[in-house]
Amino acid sequence: MEFITNPLSLLIILPAASGLALLAVPPGKEGALKGLALAAALLTFLVSLKLYAGFDPAQAAMQFQLDKPWLPSFGINYFLGIDGISLLMIMLTALLMPVAVLASFSYIKESRRAYYATLMFLEASMIGVFAALDLFVFYMFWEGMLIPMYFLIGIWGGPRRIYAALKFFIYTMAGSVLMLVAILWVVSAQHAATGAWTFSLPALYGGALTAQAQLWLFAAFALAFAVKVPLFPFHTWLPDAHVEAPTAGSVLLAGVLLKMGVYGYLRLAVPLFPDAARVFAPWLAGLGVVGIIYGSLVAWSQRDMKKMVAYSSVAHLGTVMLGIMAFEPAAVAGAVLQMVNHGLSTGALFLLVGVLYERRHTRMIDDYGGLAKVMPGFAAVFMIVTLSSVGMPGLNGFIGEALVLFGAFRVYPWLAGAAVAGVILSAVYMLGMYQQVIFGPLRHTENKVLPDLSAREWLYLAPILVFIVLIGVWPNPFLKRAMPAVNSYIALSRQQPAPTVPEVKFSLGGKEQE
Repeated sequence: MEFITNPLSLLIILPAASGLALLAVPPGKEGALKGLALAAALLTFLVSLKLYAGFDPAQAAMQFQLDKPWLPSFGINYFLGIDGISLLMIMLTALLMPVAVLASFSYIKESRRAYYATLMFLEASMIGVFAALDLFVFYMFWEGMLIPMYFLIGIWGGPRRIYAALKFFIYTMAGSVLMLVAILWVVSAQHAATGAWTFSLPALYGGALTAQAQLWLFAAFALAFAVKVPLFPFHTWLPDAHVEAPTAGSVLLAGVLLKMGVYGYLRLAVPLFPDAARVFAPWLAGLGVVGIIYGSLVAWSQRDMKKMVAYSSVAHLGTVMLGIMAFEPAAVAGAVLQMVNHGLSTGALFLLVGVLYERRHTRMIDDYGGLAKVMPGFAAVFMIVTLSSVGMPGLNGFIGEALVLFGAFRVYPWLAGAAVAGVILSAVYMLGMYQQVIFGPLRHTENKVLPDLSAREWLYLAPILVFIVLIGVWPNPFLKRAMPAVNSYIALSRQQPAPTVPEVKFSLGGKEQE
């Protein structure tokens, strides 16, 4: 019964069981698929709210733990648990899935049973990655999520969907094979030192590894996670995957899957191999800054809105990598918050591009103009999301970027200074796109009759807008839950005991907000 009563386990079982139930819907009953899929996604989100409500932000230890023997002869347990970083990632996943389901109602017209079941299986795997505390279980969920995303792109994607799906799968699988070899090495080394087999992450932290072994093992993990981030120059699969994926696939790919690479550094690569992490950190931070500038310049040159947003992700995730490799509290906390912010803002941008594509079947900037006159509601939402993406004060993107740059400047002043260029460039290309699409004359006759946002579209955009504003004006509830995990991460990177968790407060209108 503990598999069901534990909320973490339930968050994995519920969408997986829902996927199987959707596959079992008999022919002729497809009309019920949308409602069943949305109900399953909303129920999972409600369970995640219970997780949030029961989480103790003062604790640095893993919470909601479930540790049951699975393959005890090999030291493999079904071991789940979360800290503040995991909590935020699971909440983001659970929030975006109902949005993705709602956004698919009018777009997906074929194989709906398989489509919605695939979304549910993907959600179970993504939550499993963020909840796993056993390396074997982590790897199982990590590989498991590739399959549903491969099918989402390959079956329901655009004209070049097979090419994009294969490229996504091969790139990610190549890195994952290296990680598997490294996992087996780590576990074998621990067995040689202690005489016991274990895949438990807490037990493997601080293991007996030579400095040379740490370098090689960190490199294997780092490469696997760099592909997923995607860190320059391992990013080339991303634009193709985003452009060809259906709207829901792009939302989940940008909102959740890219964060798994960063999460891998936070949970596995750095804590397992702290000595090697400190050696590689300046180089990884430098690649992050290269990605910021490169991604911004390439995004600026795009005329396809979806490809522009895809390249902007390379830049935004570069900022996140700079933050986590600074090993400084403000920078790491800002990077964690920016993971959430990017999921909300970029997910919303893909949704808005999808809204236009469903009406005009084109994503080219030059095919639009003057939409403020015929779609004022769309123009207003697009403005908020665009300003969020460029880091406008008062919206979610600002506080994350500001903390990263503030903290990183203490460690890498030259890299932080160069990263500021990305903030400027993001304003150039995002506001330039907004101006060309929304303002100016209505040059194309087809645009004069475009309908504004429907009630369904308002319904799935509204929750994202709420969090964009909420995090922008009141980030403390999110930072407060993340800070114990941030401090533990920094302590592990320095091989020190976790320090006392400071209370994080921000001033808003003269009053301290918690």
